[in-house]
Amino acid sequence: MSGAILSTRSGGCMCGAVRLSAGLTTHDFGACHCAMCRRWTGSALLGITVPVANVDWQGAENIATYQSSDWAERANCRTCGSALYYHVTMEGPMSAHLEIPVGLFDDADGLNFDNEIYIDHKPDSYTYAGERSRLTRKETLAKFGISDEATAP
Repeated sequence: MSGAILSTRSGGCMCGAVRLSAGLTTHDFGACHCAMCRRWTGSALLGITVPVANVDWQGAENIATYQSSDWAERANCRTCGSALYYHVTMEGPMSAHLEIPVGLFDDADGLNFDNEIYIDHKPDSYTYAGERSRLTRKETLAKFGISDEATAP
C-alpha cells in the first residue's frame, strides 16, 4: 500500500476548521459495512487508504480522536463532527496508514471504487452496483492479520 504519490488531493471537514492535503499512492477506494463504520458515518464508510506520512493537516488542534476498539481509533472535527479518518493503532502494516473518507476531498473525481469489506454485515436495504472485490468480516480480518478475538462483534 505504499509507493509513489500518484496525485495530491485537498479537502476538509464541513465547517472548515480542519483541512488536509493527502498524497495518494492509489486511486482505489472501498466501502466498509461494519457496524462501527455505519454508526460513525451514518452509512458505509467510503474510504481511501493513505500513508500517514503523506497527509498534512491544518487545524489539527480541532481533531478529536476516539479509541473505537482495542486496535483502532477514529477521528472527528471537534467543531462540526465530520468524520476525518480511521487508523489502526495496533502494531502491523496497517498502522502506517489512515483510511480517509473520500467525501472530505474537494475533488474526488477519478477515484476507483474497487472493494467492499464486511459485506456480510451490510444491511439488505442498499446495494452498490458494479463488480468489485467483496470480503466478509472473517476474510477481512484474515487479510489484515487481525485476530477474531481482538475485535468487537
